[in-house]
Amino acid sequence: MPPSLTTYAKWPEQSCDLVTSPAEFFQASLFKPALSQRIAAMSETVVAVSRNPNHTFSKTNEHSIRLVEGLGVDGDTHSGVTDQHRSHVARNPNAPNLRQVHLIHAELHDELEAKGFSVVPGQMGENITTRGVDLLNLPTGTRLHLGDTALVELTGLRNPCKQLNGIQDGLMQETIEKQADGTIIRKSGVMSIVISGGDVHQGDSIRVELPPQPHKPMEPV
Repeated sequence: MPPSLTTYAKWPEQSCDLVTSPAEFFQASLFKPALSQRIAAMSETVVAVSRNPNHTFSKTNEHSIRLVEGLGVDGDTHSGVTDQHRSHVARNPNAPNLRQVHLIHAELHDELEAKGFSVVPGQMGENITTRGVDLLNLPTGTRLHLGDTALVELTGLRNPCKQLNGIQDGLMQETIEKQADGTIIRKSGVMSIVISGGDVHQGDSIRVELPPQPHKPMEPV
């Protein structure tokens, strides 16, 4: 059985880097012709919102979180103009923060549950858990309208982290899928920056705004 969320939240954040080749940056199923039609057919909803003021892995569910333009989630440890991830800060303390808000699709939780894992929103470190949004297959620069006023722009993929195995053995491996052609699909969510601030609540609607063509696939950030 996995440790409780309360226990796991006490574990310190470590490096979540995954060494890859440039060719592995591309998702296998990106940019199918019917992407806009698939988006329109989905019921796009915020399932949960979470934050954590400390540099620990999991985040606590909240009734609402406040997004602050150019910074991230108010009261969250990864909020800031510059990258707040510890391993990134060690390499370059002045790097711009492309990881202000982390989103994961609840469909991943469904997939993991079907394989015998037990994961709840926020436990994998995300700020916003979505349903009905094809997060992994959206291009860089896609904007998500959250609730009444909040707006985030997707910057890239989140690298699966070895700390996922602390939730349950084998969990990290289940968030990485290697295709026959060597392409790696990373399933542990996407990162974004805050374009317009506002409060985001559980149950808020999400509207997807695709960037102009040509679309660029997301890479790990």
